[in-house]
Amino acid sequence: MWQVIGQSRVVSLLQRSLETGKLAHAYLIVGPPHVGKMTLALNLAQALNCEAAEERPCRACLSCQKIDSAHHADVQVIGLARDEDAAEAKLIGIDQIKDVQHSASLPPFEGLHKVFIIDGAELLSTEAANCLLKTLEEPVGKVTFILLTVNDSLLPATVVSRCQRLELKPLSINELASALTGNYGVEPERARLLAGLSHGCPGWALRAVADDDLLRQRDAELNRLLGVIGADCEGRFAYAAQLAAQFSQNRRLVYGVLDLWLDYWRDLLLVKTGCGNIITNVDRLDRLIEMAGCYRLVQIRNFLEGLRAAQAQLRQNVNPRLVLEVLMLDIPEKEEEGELARLVVKHG
Repeated sequence: MWQVIGQSRVVSLLQRSLETGKLAHAYLIVGPPHVGKMTLALNLAQALNCEAAEERPCRACLSCQKIDSAHHADVQVIGLARDEDAAEAKLIGIDQIKDVQHSASLPPFEGLHKVFIIDGAELLSTEAANCLLKTLEEPVGKVTFILLTVNDSLLPATVVSRCQRLELKPLSINELASALTGNYGVEPERARLLAGLSHGCPGWALRAVADDDLLRQRDAELNRLLGVIGADCEGRFAYAAQLAAQFSQNRRLVYGVLDLWLDYWRDLLLVKTGCGNIITNVDRLDRLIEMAGCYRLVQIRNFLEGLRAAQAQLRQNVNPRLVLEVLMLDIPEKEEEGELARLVVKHG
């Protein structure tokens, strides 16, 4: 039983390969964060080592359970530690890949097949990628490499060419919402919200199903966003200073906050243009309708461009405080407030 939600084309391809015994020695699974890359890789590792006669992976045998709990000696995940920040120029080093090479040269210890999953393959250092290439060029029986990446263009073309590429795409909002309702018992309204907030990527949605704190954190950050929009220049600059300080400690967190801003202003654009039925923040529709009347379309578009520019500048290591302060200055002025200010100046 494959756990990955959706992706029926890719799952069918792998099932046929398992049935015919025509598996590639290396796979490159490409897709956005939380779309199911690791789930698919682990399911394939289970299928290769499953003890069941049919319906592999069964996810019930000892081998499948060990892989589920990350205790199988022949299935290894290589990557950055979970608490490491990929944006801090940390890379998967050559020593890690040399350890993989040595392990791959040995026969399976407790299972049928060795599987090496490289999570965040785009983070391979040049030396590590070249070292891995040598192994991919000389495949060993009973060994499969699975590389996971959000962007295969960041990998050397020589590495990509040695792998069978499998692309995972986000599900439609309706498809994911239906899966959450049918498979996990989530009420339809909540399922629609989670599917939208996850942009069709099941991993985040399932985490939110299991952990209510994720939605509470998102609500708190959205309320903070609205407070900043209504704040004066001093309040906005204080917010920029806080974000800049956080950026030096946890870049992913700040990128996530800016993604939230981007989603909200995109929703504002959709409501302004009469497309409120496809917004992400469906639980904030009334507030979005109210705000849409306060801005001109060009103001919303310009600020969206400013948000995207700020994200790009932060990734290019431009001074974060400067970037975020400029972004705060770019927040558009509400139309009725602008009109009132003009009247005060004219008749004051």
